[in-house]
Amino acid sequence: MARIGRTATPAELRAWDIDVRGDFAGLPPGSGSVAAGAKVWEAKCAACHGVFGESNAVFAPLVGGTSKQDIASGRAAALVGDGYPHRTTLMRASHLSTLWDYIHRAMPWKAPKSLATDEVYGVLAYLLSLGDIVPADFVLTDRNIADVERRLPNRNGKVFYRDLWEVRGKGDVANPVCMTACPVAGGVLSTLPEAARNAQGNIAEQVRPFGPARGTDTAAPPRAERIGGPR
Repeated sequence: MARIGRTATPAELRAWDIDVRGDFAGLPPGSGSVAAGAKVWEAKCAACHGVFGESNAVFAPLVGGTSKQDIASGRAAALVGDGYPHRTTLMRASHLSTLWDYIHRAMPWKAPKSLATDEVYGVLAYLLSLGDIVPADFVLTDRNIADVERRLPNRNGKVFYRDLWEVRGKGDVANPVCMTACPVAGGVLSTLPEAARNAQGNIAEQVRPFGPARGTDTAAPPRAERIGGPR
């Protein structure tokens, strides 16, 4: 039988092994100031997320809904109830490693993994400054990021579901509530209203052409189809 494939080289493994864990294991050394991050942000991030993280008509806001009291307590009060219209990133994030890792791997949207390490530090520093988590003259580094994490507005808001994360946990698959009277066949429960098609442009043309999530083709159908098909 012919051998298929080969052992990955150390360089190839290093190229793939870029994740950053919750305890910051895997975080590369580097630094970035708020000022430097602001320049990268305006050039590569603001088009989608707004100059001040307020976002636009497509993406949800990254900043907002937090206060000095939240930073002191570590719990975002706006997450309780429906008092705030959006669940922003800084309202929900409990680990800075998550934000650093995601920016590093997935941003910018059209050119993921193109940011240099120091640019990632700078962009994250700028985002944190927008939420008043760090001052405007702050420099974020691999040496002080753990201290900054202790100022996240929702650092104490994460709930640990033991059964979900532990190997010996029960998980939800044995939940009698969701495993009773299950439907035999599925059906379409909601559709995109005709008036909303292409309202923000064709979504299929606005996402990356790889990965598990692809955008729905929302381009308006031909006029003949809209009025009942060809005559």
